[in-house]
Order: sequence, then structure tokens, then C-alpha cells
Amino acid sequence: MIEIKAVTQRFNGARGTVDAVRNVNLTIRKGEIFGIIGRSGAGKSTLVRCLNLLNRPTSGSIIVDGKDLTALSAEQLRGARREIGMIFQHFNLLSSRTVYDNIALPLELAGLSKSAIAAKVTPLLELVGLSALKDSYPAQISGGQKQRVGIARALANEPKVLLSDEATSALDPETTRSILELLRKINRELGLTIVLITHQMEVIKMICDRMAVMEAGEMIEHGEVLELFRAPKHEVTRALIGDVIAQELPQGVLQRLRARLAQSDAGSSNSSDHLFRFAFTGSGVDQPLLSEAVRKFDLDFNILHGQIDEIQGQAFGSLAILANGTGENIQAAMAYLTAQGVTVEELNHVI
Repeated sequence: MIEIKAVTQRFNGARGTVDAVRNVNLTIRKGEIFGIIGRSGAGKSTLVRCLNLLNRPTSGSIIVDGKDLTALSAEQLRGARREIGMIFQHFNLLSSRTVYDNIALPLELAGLSKSAIAAKVTPLLELVGLSALKDSYPAQISGGQKQRVGIARALANEPKVLLSDEATSALDPETTRSILELLRKINRELGLTIVLITHQMEVIKMICDRMAVMEAGEMIEHGEVLELFRAPKHEVTRALIGDVIAQELPQGVLQRLRARLAQSDAGSSNSSDHLFRFAFTGSGVDQPLLSEAVRKFDLDFNILHGQIDEIQGQAFGSLAILANGTGENIQAAMAYLTAQGVTVEELNHVI
């Protein structure tokens, strides 16, 4: 549906040129919700604005539904942009127009009659739950309702793609959830491809099918959301996931571990302590795999830190475990758990 091919966006500044986006390659599938995440300044908002050529890339191609936008004439680009809706962090509503009239604006600009506009706006008001507020002005409605107006306006031209640039970052958590539920509903009912830009991993966790992580203008990692939560490869991804799923051990836990391991090293036992992180997904969360490994391989497991959560309707667990036993038995237990679908990562290097 969307192909980003070797896209670079370069700006000239007082200190020379800056690559806000550097050689990004990515394919976004039709009908999916794709999240692009990164810290402030990572280049994600610049990239999303390249997707409808609000920013024209310095080099590379943007192909949407088979059309290379960078190769279109100005008139052809205007037509292609009608198939790409966009919602913004700060709503961008016209204060002098009612809810109805804000949604109708792109249809008026397209030259539709009043009856044709009404035929499109009325069901959109119902879709976003604002029928009762159609005659209200932006100053009279809440932030969440303003964003619903923005979403309805973005859908007015019946686009194939919806771009969301930090659309929930100005909203409180409860309102954010309601807006994300609305976007998921739109995705399912209209088959719309949604590209969602955010710095909040909680947003990615709630509704995205796949995701890409950006840092310093580069795409450093991408894939299925559940897989990246289970086995992040880059330190930036791990830190972002740590905002919603515990990844790092608290300092107090680390201090107690160091003291225990120092005592263990001073003893003469054949057993030793090893620190692991286990990631479980799906049915693995509900199975007694840890207790089975303890019995089968004569180990002691001490759960130090972690949590169970849900990602895209699937259970996900991340646990930090201190395993005690012989080296041979620990190695066999980790092989057993890996064969059962558990992601095993040894963490002794953090102590």
C-alpha cells in the first residue's frame, strides 16, 4: 500500500545541513495500523509529512497505492492527496465554524453541493459520535471531541490512508483510549490503512499491528509489535518498551543481587546463580512452564521483577528471574524453555 524507498529529508540550517530523515526504507501493508515511534527529534514527524509530500523528500520515493507521489505533477499530486487524510496533535479546527462546517470544509473546497456534503458529513458525525454536537463551535467542546472532529474531517474525502501525527499526545489517558478505540473501529469498518506517529509506546501497544522505531533520522528496527516487545534488538527500542513493560531492574534489586552473588562466589557449592529475562506470549503465559523447569532440572527460581500485560489482544509476560543450580542443569532448563516458545535472555552482564 505504502512504499518508502531510500527517503532522505535534508534541511539547511545555521550550522550546515541536517538529515532529519536518512535513507529510510519501509513497506506498510494495506489495511494495517502501522506505528512509527521515537523520542523527540527522531525524525518521525518529518517522515510522516513526506508521505503526503507536505515535505518533499530530498531524495527517494514515496509510493502510495501504486503511485509515486514524487513523480506527479502539481495537479496530479492534489488529486492523490485527497486519498490521504491527516489528523494533527493540535486539531487545527476553524474556531468560527461549527463542528458540522469544520467537517464539511474539504468537501466545500472540492466543490460539492450542499446536498452531497450533507450526505457525507451526517454519517461521519454518527461514526465519530458527534451528531448531537454538530452545531457547536470548537470553544464549546472538549479536546477529545475536537480530535473526533479532526478525524471526521480527515475522512470526508473517503481516503485510503489516514496519517496521524501525535494525535493523542495532547489528551488525557482516558480520552486517548477512546480516540484509539475510534481509530481501531475506523480501521476495521472502513478498511483504512492508518500510519500513526507517536512517542508513546502505550499507544503502539494498544492498537498497532506493526511498528518501526526511529532514532536520529534513521529507522533502527521494525516488525510485528508483539515480536519487538518480546525480543527488542536495539537499546532505544528496549528503553521505549520499558516505558510500559518493565525492562530494567530497580537499583535496590541490583544491589541485593550483587551482595548475594558475592556470597555465592565465596562459597564452595557446585550451584551458581544466573540472572535471566523471560518473555512469554500467548498461551505460554498461562502454562506452568517455570514450575515444570524447576522440577525437571532441580533448580531454584526467584522472581525478581516483571509483569503480565496484553498486546493486541494477546497476553504478554516479561519476568526477571534469578536461577540457582548447576551449570549443566541451568543450560538444559534454558534450552527446554526456549523450545516451549519462551524468549530467554541472560542478564548477568547488568550486575
